[in-house]
Amino acid sequence: MPAVTTKFTADDQLDFAMFATNIHAQLDAGVSGIILGGTLGEASTLLEEEKSELVRETVKIVEGNVPVIMNIAEQTTKGAIAAANRAEENGASGLMVLPPMRYKATEHETVVYFSEIARNTSLPIMIYNNPIDYKIEVTLDMFEQLLKLDNIQAVKESTRDISNVTRTRNRFGERLSILTGVDTLGMESLLMGADGWVAGLVDAFPAETVAIYKLIKAGRIAEALPIYQWFLPLLELDISPQLVQNIKLAEVATGIGTENVRPPRLPLQGADRERVLTIIEKGMKTRPVLPDYKSL
Repeated sequence: MPAVTTKFTADDQLDFAMFATNIHAQLDAGVSGIILGGTLGEASTLLEEEKSELVRETVKIVEGNVPVIMNIAEQTTKGAIAAANRAEENGASGLMVLPPMRYKATEHETVVYFSEIARNTSLPIMIYNNPIDYKIEVTLDMFEQLLKLDNIQAVKESTRDISNVTRTRNRFGERLSILTGVDTLGMESLLMGADGWVAGLVDAFPAETVAIYKLIKAGRIAEALPIYQWFLPLLELDISPQLVQNIKLAEVATGIGTENVRPPRLPLQGADRERVLTIIEKGMKTRPVLPDYKSL
């Protein structure tokens, strides 16, 4: 499932034409869902109405072929419930929910926060567990409480601890779907039994990402490995404070995006720009020929 970027015009309006181009590329590659409004989607800079427009437009584009999942990242429980309700009203078919923003909630507060959101929506929920970036870890004991709510169904596993995939599976079996959320641990997590991959560089390279996923799930590891080895330098562009700018530059290279970001973000400049462009250019020159993964 791609955590898609939000496309902007040169005058800082939502660019739905280029957005549609990218979403169609994702669908053509065979993704399993579209995730809106994450970090890559520059959600913290979007107005409420823009978020609603993104959901409504994406629902139109996908025509029911894959679920449209809206990210919820709010400072208050009341605000998160309102955001979840708006997403549901606008046609979203699922939610990805972060812990409270800015305030480092206790374990009890975090469980209550997620639970209140779940009780106030009929949509299925994926908990985003990313203590590296958001300073709150959703532990297995916390999940034990959260899974009493039927619509909490998945976790985006971004702890960077690869063994957490196994711990989660051992504890909860198939009750909780596990999606890896770290591009540079994508293949490793899938091999350890993760159900899916919430990906970033898929925004620029959808076919390669889906091919790795499909091949691994089909047990064709030897075919997936060289693609992943080629991909790794590009995947490392995702684990950076400038991941949005990095990935948008990659989208330009593959013809399914623009470099426009919303301030305070600005396009990369100087040595940083040259370094990222060098990685992208090398990746483009050595892009692998993919097997027929769509039939898997």
